[in-house]
Amino acid sequence: MGKGGGCIPSKNHPPRVLDDDSPIKSLQNDAVGSKKLKIYVVFYSMYGHVETLAKRIKSGVDSVEGVEAVLFRVPETLSDDVLVKMKAGEKDDNIAEILSAEEMVEADGFLFGFPTRYGCMAAQMKAFFDSTGKLWQAQRLSGKPAGFFVSTGTQGGGQETTAWTAITQLVHHGMLYVPIGYTFGAGMFEMDSIRGGSPYGAGVFAGDGTREATETELALAEHQGKYMASIVKRLTGT
Repeated sequence: MGKGGGCIPSKNHPPRVLDDDSPIKSLQNDAVGSKKLKIYVVFYSMYGHVETLAKRIKSGVDSVEGVEAVLFRVPETLSDDVLVKMKAGEKDDNIAEILSAEEMVEADGFLFGFPTRYGCMAAQMKAFFDSTGKLWQAQRLSGKPAGFFVSTGTQGGGQETTAWTAITQLVHHGMLYVPIGYTFGAGMFEMDSIRGGSPYGAGVFAGDGTREATETELALAEHQGKYMASIVKRLTGT
């Protein structure tokens, strides 16, 4: 035994080096190769509309081989009393709250979702971005792709400006903004019904809070998930 209580390797028996054909080596390679790329879907949702999009986005991401989405909600900044008065919706307990901005470093890409407040992101999401100062200082998110999805109360209420004004958060981190453009095809030109979403990302109209997302809005969200997953795979060379 050495002074530290550790075993000293015998000079007659050097550490074993695994051959490429070794079953153990093969298992190690399989474990590394099977590791999935992760897209963090980080959102704030007061009445459930953004959460509904987030879940559909996850379905889109998870449908792409080798990529999986992880849902996170950002911390609430309002008191329970205020939320009750605002008639906020119930939160899904199965979705974890992101405890620290430091957790973001582990992701290969991001999709951030939030409702609009006068054409900009809700204060809860802005507070979360404001907590990422140390990551910004070290540029630990630099080069990571990210996109947005939103909820607004009315037509013309910020489906585009909410995402547009949020781009500054990515710029200062050196992140890569990934809009969906018109990759959704004919669905982007649908004019027969009210539809949220834009080239900037998926979206839903909440109305007075009682309107639910249409299948077209949800399909666009699922498409955004698939599209982001394909971009992440391309950027990582997998």
